[in-house]
Amino acid sequence: MAIGMRDTRQRRLVASALARFDDFRSAQDIHETLAAQGDHVGRATVYRTLRALSVAGDVDVIVRADGETVYRSCSPTHHHHLVCRTCGATVEIVGPVVERWSNQTAASHGYDEVSHTLEVFGRCSTCRARASEG
Repeated sequence: MAIGMRDTRQRRLVASALARFDDFRSAQDIHETLAAQGDHVGRATVYRTLRALSVAGDVDVIVRADGETVYRSCSPTHHHHLVCRTCGATVEIVGPVVERWSNQTAASHGYDEVSHTLEVFGRCSTCRARASEG
């Protein structure tokens, strides 16, 4: 739990549920997972908790092409994501070329304190194989 964040039962449950998934999941998915295991956490609490975890840097957040915001437990180091747009499988990637490019571009325009996010969407080999079979 992030520093300054209250350690409540609901927050522990949301964080624990999210940690079980390797891919990005919606707040609704997390809420349904908790309900299925008998944990009563309100939908609004799930949304608030995910937002707080995101602000604290404990979860990654992306907005899918359909506009839905999804969340994933993340590693503590700076990284980007390669996401299958069919099944949602996710791989954390490190992009030193992206890091150099963003810093050089910012510096050439007089910017400092640079930050960025990068998500690369495609289709994983499993989904590609399924598509070619069917």
